[in-house]
Amino acid sequence: MPFPGTVVKKLVLAEPRGFCAGVERAVEAVRQALRTYERPLYVRHQIVHNRFVLEGLEAEGAIFVNDLEQVPPGRRVVFSAHGVPPSEWEDAQRRNLTVIDATCPLVNKVHLEVKRYAAEGRTVILIGHSGHEEVKGTLGVAPGQVLLVENVEQARTITVSDPEKVAATTQTTLSVDDTREIMEALKQRFPNLVTPKTDDICYATQNRQNAVKELVEVSDAILVVGSKQSSNANRLVEVARSRGAPAYLIDSLADLRPQMLDGVATLGVTASASSPEWLVAEIVDTFKAQGATIELLSVAKERIHFSLPTAAS
Repeated sequence: MPFPGTVVKKLVLAEPRGFCAGVERAVEAVRQALRTYERPLYVRHQIVHNRFVLEGLEAEGAIFVNDLEQVPPGRRVVFSAHGVPPSEWEDAQRRNLTVIDATCPLVNKVHLEVKRYAAEGRTVILIGHSGHEEVKGTLGVAPGQVLLVENVEQARTITVSDPEKVAATTQTTLSVDDTREIMEALKQRFPNLVTPKTDDICYATQNRQNAVKELVEVSDAILVVGSKQSSNANRLVEVARSRGAPAYLIDSLADLRPQMLDGVATLGVTASASSPEWLVAEIVDTFKAQGATIELLSVAKERIHFSLPTAAS
């Protein structure tokens, strides 16, 4: 038994969990390209933030690079789900690269919003996390016109050239609750603030956070299967802890420690939008073999599907 002495009697699995439509699209885009085109296939940045997915794609022939200068001229490259700034497209064209754009359509939506607001002469405030690949791409849509805000304090003190011409948008993988507070602070600062007609936080992020809120009510502790690099995985942990539940972020079953299970009779389990289901199944099978029962807690059904991208030179 991997966890002797533990008292876990029940696993409650959040639904939905794991891969979202944007991640499925990006991963399948790489796999399809590997089946169709000459190898090696280059991928700009990690296609998604999950080492198991990346290792699997590398084994199939994908080469992940942090800079387009690492891609030989004339080759084929996939842009990751997080999106890239327009300057990356210019570099790709200069190097005669054939691009397969696996940017999540919801990230593209944010880019189009920023482009439109900037064209209207507005300062665009982007709510997000500094250094995240998605944020880097969005900031690059309108250099000099996009300002990053990470928390309420910054929202209350940020200065802009014209307070009457300000718009705001968000990174797609943020905490719904935290973002709401930041947006409210911006609206107080800038009463004429323009925002998108629909929320920029992606449906999958919202659904998984909503599921964790319900999971906390019926669990003694929460496991979030996901990478430390994954924004939406970290947000799931924060949501659980903000509601008083012990919550742990683990890459896989191998990271689970007995002390995480002390006094835990009912264990809630979810997975980030970039985590494959087999990682959850591994945990389920282990506890099932130890006699735990398995229950589902469903808060939404996801039926969204994005068509695969085509190569564009």
